[in-house]
Amino acid sequence: MVITAYTLVRIRSLFAVAMLSGIYSLVGASLYLVMDAVDVAFTEAAVGAGISTVLMLGTLSLTTRMEKVSTKVSPLPLLVVTLTGGLLIYATLDMPYYGDPTAPIHHSVSVRYVEKSGDEVGPPNMVTSILASYRGYDTLGEVSVIFTAAIGVMALIGRSRRRRKQDDESGDES
Repeated sequence: MVITAYTLVRIRSLFAVAMLSGIYSLVGASLYLVMDAVDVAFTEAAVGAGISTVLMLGTLSLTTRMEKVSTKVSPLPLLVVTLTGGLLIYATLDMPYYGDPTAPIHHSVSVRYVEKSGDEVGPPNMVTSILASYRGYDTLGEVSVIFTAAIGVMALIGRSRRRRKQDDESGDES
């Protein structure tokens, strides 16, 4: 994954970037599968290697294949990223320490999930049982949002192609 990520940063061909990002997601999904996080592996494969790659390739069909190298460097994006990162780090200072047994999360419904998910739901992986059963409607909602976004992007790509075809046909008649 490190080699793929390094190559992604260094390469200039946008088609190769789209393909390598799909490979990166597929390797990540494989690692999640090895770690028995089947639900996360499925989501990574579907969204990261599947839909994202298709959307990037669709975008490439509407743009150029090579990255434009800009000689003008603006400090504004770096400033925005630095401020956002600083705010995120500041927000974590109020959180309980990782693994703290006195943290509020350990005294609510998670105790029931840990103790009874195997008997109530059945899958050996606790995360899978939580997402598939206890939070099934949430997972269904997330999948619906992703599907709706993909349909919207495909509709926009289709509209752009129809418009381009109409422009070509009107140019032929004159």
